[in-house]
Amino acid sequence: MKHMLETMYIMTPDSYLFHRNDNICISFGGDEKASVPVNRVESIVFFGKNSVSTSLLSFCSRYDITMVFLDMYGRFCSRVCGPVSGNVLLRKKQYQAMDDQTFSCRLVRNILYGKIYNGKNVLMRHARTSKESEKEENLYRGAEILSNIARRLDECQTVESMRGVEGAAATAYFSRFDDMLSRNHEFRFENRSRRPPQNEVNAVMSFVYTQLTHDMCSALETVGLDPAAGYLHMLRPGRPSLALDLMEELRAPLCDRFVLSLFNKGQLSEKDFETDCDAVYLNEKGRRTVINVWRARKQEQILHPFLKEKIPIGLIPYTQAMLFARVLRKDLDCYPPFVWR
Repeated sequence: MKHMLETMYIMTPDSYLFHRNDNICISFGGDEKASVPVNRVESIVFFGKNSVSTSLLSFCSRYDITMVFLDMYGRFCSRVCGPVSGNVLLRKKQYQAMDDQTFSCRLVRNILYGKIYNGKNVLMRHARTSKESEKEENLYRGAEILSNIARRLDECQTVESMRGVEGAAATAYFSRFDDMLSRNHEFRFENRSRRPPQNEVNAVMSFVYTQLTHDMCSALETVGLDPAAGYLHMLRPGRPSLALDLMEELRAPLCDRFVLSLFNKGQLSEKDFETDCDAVYLNEKGRRTVINVWRARKQEQILHPFLKEKIPIGLIPYTQAMLFARVLRKDLDCYPPFVWR
């Protein structure tokens, strides 16, 4: 099994990164603040205005370290990586499978089964611990609705029809999100808003989804797959469709549970956000809080439901990418989605 390396998050504005020998160095205001050995780093994520030396770009490319540039609000700007090193034969199978309707339908059906199952488990988990009978009943009812929606997947004969089922499941799930938020604070979800996020809960959710997208893209490239060639999400220039496909089953257990925990434990306050016109974003203090908890969360160990091995949570994207590659190689009959109670 692959060993999990660190992602460096550069959140201090006007930081400058360069390399010396086999170390990535960080300076601010002309003073060197830190030095990290290259063999501990998998990727670097920049927030806001920062600078890197041209020699560091070449250095990171040589060691297969991806650089991701986000704006000060955590919105994706660009991604820099080295030469494509994927297995061309594996990618050929990936592209051929995109034209195979039977394969695509079977894969998308399994992904959506995993997504709906995980969403249902999140609802039931909070229903069991709810101290308000009205919320408890509403959450259990939502879980029942998701079960009924999942059964409709068996009747779908095309990916397009499955997208409709996925939309109905998302509506049922998010309509009960506020019932999982504690009333000890005034933060509310209301409804899913993305571009831009309209409130604090959506701001954190979009921010965490962006981190998971980066992790999934890196995982797919590591096993030799093309993150842009997907099956559920429509193909579009610049869109990592396959990464978004495999993320669907991970959003509820990895991201949504994480976001709910941050708010319900009081780890975020109004001082962690700022408003820009009608949009709400995490400020620098808020981003640091979320990233620190997110990094700690990724180190926690779980028993993978299919492999029956203990792995860090941070390796789940890599594991699912590896399992999908095995399906393309015909080492597995079908793709096993990640499901977590």
